Amino acid sequence: MRIELEIPELEIPVDELRLLLAIKLFEEKKVSLGKAAEIAGYSEKTFAELLLKRGTPPIQYTDINIKEELSNV
Repeated sequence: MRIELEIPELEIPVDELRLLLAIKLFEEKKVSLGKAAEIAGYSEKTFAELLLKRGTPPIQYTDINIKEELSNV
């Protein structure tokens, strides 16, 4: 999918906008870490490091993940 936005007076570099979009989509659990990294144009490792710098954990547990982890204890 391709999205084009024209925001003439906004002086934010396109790379930064991509990163901000990817972070928001990841935080909202709309995309996986890998997909968010792809949107932002980074490797998963680099994207995870950027998330940590911004205070967002790169691993997000769902209720199902937590139940699976607890059943393995």
